[in-house]
Parts: sequence; C-alpha cells; structure tokens
Amino acid sequence: QVQLVESGGGLVQAGDSLRLACVASRVASGRAFSTYTMGWFRQAPGKEREFVSAISGSDSSTYYTDSVKGRFTISRDNAKNTVYLQMSSLKPDDTAVYYCAVDTVIYIRATYDSVSRPGKYDYWGQGTQVTVSS
Repeated sequence: QVQLVESGGGLVQAGDSLRLACVASRVASGRAFSTYTMGWFRQAPGKEREFVSAISGSDSSTYYTDSVKGRFTISRDNAKNTVYLQMSSLKPDDTAVYYCAVDTVIYIRATYDSVSRPGKYDYWGQGTQVTVSS
C-alpha cells in the first residue's frame, strides 16, 4: 500500500508563507507516480475534514477550494514522488492539521467533484500541523 509522509508545517504569523511536502513511498510497481491523483485536505479542531487542493493524475490539472484560490499552489515533482502545497498570505483561518492523500483510481479526466471528496482517496498521511497566529 502507498505510504505518505507530510512535512513542512509549523507556527507562523498571518501573512507568512509555508510549503508543505508529501512524499509517497511503496507506489505500485510499474506505475508512475505522475498517474496518481494527489490531494491536500485540512481539519481544524471541532470541524470536519475539508478539501484544500488536488492535482490530477490524468493531466496534472489543479483544483482549489475557493478560500485558498490565489494564495495556495499545488505542484508535484514526479522524480521525487513528492507533492507540494505552497501556502502564501496565510490567515488564522488556515490553522488546521493538513493531510496529504492519494487516489489510486486512474481517471480519463478528473473533475472537481471527483478530487474534492475525502472518500475518493485510498491512503492518507499522518498530517502536519499548521498554526497561523494573528
């Protein structure tokens, strides 16, 4: 099974930036990492896990929830089996545990609906805490 390890979280002030990284290991033999759809989700205390961003395995299209558009950027380095989430202009409302996840299904074409549902993802990382102070 695929294993995911996130890193890069921390305590920052409002307006600062952070870059999260998620390294995937034990990907399926003979299958390129680039074909996996990778997602970032977050969960704040007392709230449900919510979609943040995803990058599709079909054509590397990127998707963002409205609250982070223009501030967050998802990218991947397939040679390193790594997906990144560059977060800028951070706000206190961005405080949460951030999780990386992988959807092992191969899509002809992903949609926002298909990449934004937590139930679509098969494996999850342990999470990394992001705290933004005002």
